Amino acid sequence: AHSCYSGMFSGCNELITAPALPANTLATSCYSDMFSGCGNLTNAPELPATELAIRCYDSMFRDCMSLRTAPELPATTLVSRCYCNMFYGCTRLTTVPELRATTLAEGCYQYMFSGCINLNSIAMFATDISASNCLYNWVVGVAPTGVFVKAPAMTSLTTGTSGIPSGWNFVDDSDYLTLTALSDGNITITIPDILTTTQVTSLSYSKDK
Repeated sequence: AHSCYSGMFSGCNELITAPALPANTLATSCYSDMFSGCGNLTNAPELPATELAIRCYDSMFRDCMSLRTAPELPATTLVSRCYCNMFYGCTRLTTVPELRATTLAEGCYQYMFSGCINLNSIAMFATDISASNCLYNWVVGVAPTGVFVKAPAMTSLTTGTSGIPSGWNFVDDSDYLTLTALSDGNITITIPDILTTTQVTSLSYSKDK
């Protein structure tokens, strides 16, 4: 229902782990400000929803200063202000999900990562950013250097707080990382020249049984 969980745990400084939120279809403002100001929240819930609503995640984790990893955001069809202010002021946030939507909506990413001073990597694959304020001030105050991964077809992003952060390198998705399987069972990993070894902090893998 409209605004059903809005502000539910806002300002709960003792909250460390959020409850499960399994809904796949959201309502207007349903999770807005739900955990805003939860300064000790370290574990965000999974957010599996693929059908979003206006302002559904607006300011959901705003000022959650202990949150280090953001949940995956699987929706590829966005709506007005759906992720506006979502991680505003999350000063310890270092890991954010890939943003796979190709067409942005009015205000959808507005202020999304503003104030995330330790964030130094973003992958955003939109090719249509014509919607009003869709990227307005979305990366104000992020880390001074980092890597931005974009869609190869995206050529209109500007540098600054409403585009690619100033001081960051940017690469196309197709050039970001290449894995090649060899006949002897090994794998080679090719990292583009634009990345340095200090920017590649870890690699994970799994083997089929």
